[in-house]
Amino acid sequence: MLLSIDWDAYSGTRELVFDAPIWGTADRDADRLERWRERARKRSQQRGGSGAGWDALADDFPLYPGWEALARYAGLPAFVTLSHADIWPLLERFGPGQEVLNIDSHHDLTSFSGDGIRLRPGNWAGLALGAGLAAHYECRYPLWHAELPVAEGFDLARTRAELEPLLPAEALARVKLTRSAALPDPAEVTALVLVQSPAWTNPAHDREFWELAGTLGAETLVSPLRRA
Repeated sequence: MLLSIDWDAYSGTRELVFDAPIWGTADRDADRLERWRERARKRSQQRGGSGAGWDALADDFPLYPGWEALARYAGLPAFVTLSHADIWPLLERFGPGQEVLNIDSHHDLTSFSGDGIRLRPGNWAGLALGAGLAAHYECRYPLWHAELPVAEGFDLARTRAELEPLLPAEALARVKLTRSAALPDPAEVTALVLVQSPAWTNPAHDREFWELAGTLGAETLVSPLRRA
């Protein structure tokens, strides 16, 4: 199994945070840092401050527990990268026909706009199924999605229905959407990739992200950001 961990499964948001990137972002350079500065600045000003320190984001964009348990995979082949668009070489290296488990706040099966055949963070999994690099694919949403009614991982049947007109039936038949805090046994994992996804993850949590990458002894594919 190729285990994919998107940091946005842990660096998340609360309900009713309307500028949360989980609802949609273009993943441009500005989204990865400047938009986070804007969010921090707005919250600081609302509290009567004038700075843009990351602490202002703490209430709306928490680090959910569970990421510490990923240390169990230390000693396995591990990789760290900026974006899920960087995962293709690992799919080729550890495939074809790989079982892929992606712990993520987004299914990454298809994008709702743009060029559907250009590899992007939002469609890599669907392209991998189509290319035979993934035999089966599971997106495992984090438990905190159960508290966010508009999130993909809140109503799995609704999310699957949204995918039906966007994915070939043959590919969709090899897809599972689940919501759980469970982690696979290390004996089942061939390799792991830890993805920063900075457009979606709070810069205040970069310290823990890099701590985890160090614990895993992860090899860098594309350098993540050090925003703190």
